[in-house]
Amino acid sequence: MVKLLFIYKEIILIKMIFISALLFCCTVSANIELVILGVAQDAGYPQVNCYKPHCMNGWQHPSQKRGATALAVIDHQSKEKFLFEATPNMAEQLYHLHAIAPDEHYKLNGVFLTHGHIGHYTGLMFFGREAAGSKEVPVYAMPRMQKYLTNNGPWSQLVSLNNIKLNALQHNKNTQLTSQFSIKPILVPHRDEYTETVGYFIQGGSKTALFIPDIDKWGKWQTSIVDLIKLVDYAFVDATFYDQREIPNRDMSEVPHPFVQESMQRFQVLSAKDKAKVHFIHFNHSNPLLNANSKESKKVITAGFNISTEGMKFLL
Repeated sequence: MVKLLFIYKEIILIKMIFISALLFCCTVSANIELVILGVAQDAGYPQVNCYKPHCMNGWQHPSQKRGATALAVIDHQSKEKFLFEATPNMAEQLYHLHAIAPDEHYKLNGVFLTHGHIGHYTGLMFFGREAAGSKEVPVYAMPRMQKYLTNNGPWSQLVSLNNIKLNALQHNKNTQLTSQFSIKPILVPHRDEYTETVGYFIQGGSKTALFIPDIDKWGKWQTSIVDLIKLVDYAFVDATFYDQREIPNRDMSEVPHPFVQESMQRFQVLSAKDKAKVHFIHFNHSNPLLNANSKESKKVITAGFNISTEGMKFLL
């Protein structure tokens, strides 16, 4: 009887340890939250000077407007929030972030830039004295990006007036931001007229996300995107154009993004579980994936992939 009682107590103890570990894991994971703040290409949706039927829906129905691609990460334990990309829609995006993580309780403690195209850094202007008049907002950038901001106005004024504080990043080097949140930039091939281009590994308490909003064709990259998707829990990847028919009056070689059709074909080797990690993002105004009811959107979902929408949240 004594032996049975001892065994029973051991079972109860093991159960308690297991439950405690499970609760701790869930608590840690829930502390880090990733939020999608924008999903469109640099110029947003609808796009300037576009009055074709696919854009008119956005002009006539403001609820259909979409901001340039941006993510936020919130650390609910340290009470800090971080922004990926400083877009021309940053004012609205910071408002939506404020609604989730109010400024009076959460400090904006980092802005991470991918490259020097208009939808990814020009929102820095809102930190200037003509707008927010911010003080030393930490902005993380690669060497060429940092040099560009330092040596070219009006961005150099943000630096000289201490509206922003530049922090250097290095390719494939981890930067720890809080006890449960870190990032690692990775160089990707793109049109690097002024700066280099990077994607980011975003590491939370228990999960990892990959963020590559802009890249040339996957085949131009020595790294396998398929292998990277297998390594992470979420992959937010370039879906600027669905196919080559979207902008017939322009040479597509000037903007060699991977078409969504090409990406889906490349990702066919993935398991169903890994396909579900893929969230297409960064849609040109012409991309039918902006319309959830389009046949192209239904095809993407049926194939096992996801289409990013503003307001989506993920635990890391």
